Amino acid sequence: MSGSLIELGMAATGLALVMALCCIAFSVAGAVAARPAFVLVARQALVANLALVTIACATVVWAFVQYDFSVAYVAQNSNTRLPLIYRITALWGAHEGSLLLWLWLLTLYCALACVLHWESHPKSMPYVMATMAGVQTGFLVLILFLSSPFTELHPAPVEGRELNPLLQDPGLIIHPPLLYMGYVGFVVPFAFAISALIRGSAGAEWVTATRRWTLFAWLFLTSGIMLGGYWAYYELGWGGYWAWDPVENASLMPWLTGTALLHSVMAQEQRNLFRGWNAFLAITTFSLSLLGTFLVRSGVLTSVHAFAVDPMRGAYLLIFLSAVTFGGFGLLVMRADALRSDAKLDGSLSREASLLFNNLFLMVATATVFIGTLFPLVAEVLDGARITVAAPYFNKVVLPIMVAIVMLMAIGPALPWRKTSVAQIRGLFGLPLVSGVAAFALAAALGVGDPVALFALAAIAIVLSSIALDIHRSIRARTAITSESWARGLRSLALWNRRRYGGFVVHIGVTIVAFGILASGLYQESKTVVLAPGERFEIGGYTLKFDGMEPVEGPNWTARQANIEFERGHNALGTLAPQRRHYPRGEMTTTESAIYSTVLGDLYLVLGEELANGRASIRAYYIPLVTWIWAGWAVIILGAAFALSQARRAEGERRQSRNAAMAVTP
Repeated sequence: MSGSLIELGMAATGLALVMALCCIAFSVAGAVAARPAFVLVARQALVANLALVTIACATVVWAFVQYDFSVAYVAQNSNTRLPLIYRITALWGAHEGSLLLWLWLLTLYCALACVLHWESHPKSMPYVMATMAGVQTGFLVLILFLSSPFTELHPAPVEGRELNPLLQDPGLIIHPPLLYMGYVGFVVPFAFAISALIRGSAGAEWVTATRRWTLFAWLFLTSGIMLGGYWAYYELGWGGYWAWDPVENASLMPWLTGTALLHSVMAQEQRNLFRGWNAFLAITTFSLSLLGTFLVRSGVLTSVHAFAVDPMRGAYLLIFLSAVTFGGFGLLVMRADALRSDAKLDGSLSREASLLFNNLFLMVATATVFIGTLFPLVAEVLDGARITVAAPYFNKVVLPIMVAIVMLMAIGPALPWRKTSVAQIRGLFGLPLVSGVAAFALAAALGVGDPVALFALAAIAIVLSSIALDIHRSIRARTAITSESWARGLRSLALWNRRRYGGFVVHIGVTIVAFGILASGLYQESKTVVLAPGERFEIGGYTLKFDGMEPVEGPNWTARQANIEFERGHNALGTLAPQRRHYPRGEMTTTESAIYSTVLGDLYLVLGEELANGRASIRAYYIPLVTWIWAGWAVIILGAAFALSQARRAEGERRQSRNAAMAVTP
């Protein structure tokens, strides 16, 4: 019976390919021939694909649950001792299934976009659907013919292999879906941008339709990146959260361009500026999302994230990526005339100008990461040389650019549209600049000597004081008119313009993350010791006592565990128990770190080799303020969610009233 189910999954996927091709044909024919019935058929085909791919995913999950080792993908990535939760999430634990998850999320986004924008954007929808169906077709062909999770084994093995032990962690349950929801979510702005270019209608309509989609995708991509950093932090045992791994970089690049798109669309909504920029950014962001898929799934990289080593898959993904990228940019060039706008920058001291600089800095950062990530691959292809571009390159080149971007976070939101006088600039930024200088001087007095860190701390102070001053001015102006209390005035302003105040909260979250990164990097302590039972050592103000080793057993692993009591001052705080786990089926050993977290910092222990006479090697870290990184992530989520909660109608009314006020302002 299980064999018939997996065959059902393959049949559903094959039918989804037929539906995607029908959607392309009927969408284009309906638009060209002005036949609404054809477009309706295309819509039904695209929505049906969500059901078909859901069936396909369900059959693979069921095969894992039922220990159906006649399915090659199940046999390669599970066994009878693997816990149920990891048998379910093993769907995306390796190459073929992760692509199936990518496809399922793609069909979900496509179906939702069809339903939500069907009535509001009837002229755009045929080309939007055709674009989305084209992307679906690319992944369906890959899954059906090159990376099938439905392949069967005859005869079936009695026992399966092992899911990668590094993936047998709660992080697997959440991190890949979050990251993919970010990657795939950018297909909606991409499809609307392509539709606008095909129609020669590149006004503000498409950016207004997709701004919320962009923010939604950006929020999930941000969360995927942050959760991935936290997963690496506690799982890999090296005391860090970002190693400039090529696949980490692959997720950072669309995040950078997606951030630029989020900010840039404001200029097109408000002033009809940056029309070409926005179309370029929408195409680039989705192309970079596909590039991340290519890097992880093609086998061109050696990484803890990389799954596949198959030249055929790599070649196909490269062709698919090239078709999307060059097709999008080719259309952009062909429609250059339609992207011209009569609106111009009225001055260099304006919000529009700050958004332009924001775009430029973010694109420079993206290009820098792109070159550092792909240059070793290009060099190896051209002359066989193996070159490594390591963290020092990225830290020296990318981090100063990011400091400049943080500075623009303070300047941009405070500047008015069109132009600003020098006197207004002094009023807007006098106090924040004083705060930045004070932060710079205080950090230098406390011993911070790194110039990038000093300027980063100054930028953080300027951002926070600028936001506080902006909110103060707004509340004061409102309470002067309405006589409300300050608390009620803030509540009214925030609810009236959730997008703006949600953006403030996001910016605050980003500064908290930046501060956590700086503090944890500048003042981290590390120590490696070899201890016998009863011996002690100190780090970060903690005293630790090694009590010895003991065996521990899990569902599909055995471990040796070190028991380490720790105290601060004379206060006993408990016992930490780092482990070294062995997975017999996969013949692999992993480390499980033990972490004690406080607001001030983390005590982080990793167990090394067990030696003679009960001794063990312990690697210890004290990482100050690292929890601020994850706290900042929580603030970013709150801010983005608050901005997304702005009702479309209320936002439109607010924009109309503001535009009317701007029109009568001399």
